[in-house]
Amino acid sequence: MSTAVQVLAVVIGVILVSVWAMELWFYKNRRLYFMFLIKPADYDGVRLWRICIAYYNLTTAAALFIGTYLLHTSHPDAGQALILFTACQHVFLAVVMLVTQPKLWLNSVMEAVPNLVLLVVAATT
Repeated sequence: MSTAVQVLAVVIGVILVSVWAMELWFYKNRRLYFMFLIKPADYDGVRLWRICIAYYNLTTAAALFIGTYLLHTSHPDAGQALILFTACQHVFLAVVMLVTQPKLWLNSVMEAVPNLVLLVVAATT
């Protein structure tokens, strides 16, 4: 895989770690309301969802980091598979999010675009 794809994988991983932290600890911050759309009255009701999604993002970041690492070992095919699957997964889940909660369209765009870029760069290099 090209250096550009590897850099994109790591950057997307870092973004996902940031989102993990926001979902766990900063979801009550009013400046992030546009991202989560969680009203104070719903904090307890969405606790399980919020925690599960946060750790989903953390493990997805781990897959990207591990995939990038594996590219430089004797298992480059496994690394490539991890990176490409993870990018495809995020594009698919961005569409699911958009269809199920159109108000979160910006989240869908932020989830899909970097991964689409990664997939296009991987396909053309």
